[in-house]
Amino acid sequence: MAHTLIHNKNECKYEYHIDGFCAYITYDDQDGKMHLTHTIVPEELAGKGLARTLLEDVLQEIKKADKKAVSVCSYIVKYEEKHPELKELFTK
Repeated sequence: MAHTLIHNKNECKYEYHIDGFCAYITYDDQDGKMHLTHTIVPEELAGKGLARTLLEDVLQEIKKADKKAVSVCSYIVKYEEKHPELKELFTK
């Protein structure tokens, strides 16, 4: 299932709007280092792998912008640990 990623620059979020709900990842851009601070998936959308899909879309956007991700959110820290093949997308 494909979703449209929305970059809400005013609120520093990447969002999916699905069935009246909003799943999102918040960030803090510090000189091209995108500190990914929170991953939120509403309970109504939980259990469908949405957090992973959202994160992977966000990582692709960060890569396209020639920036690096910094894992701050515990979900993203765990994702980074499980996917060492993506280490080029992350920095400290």
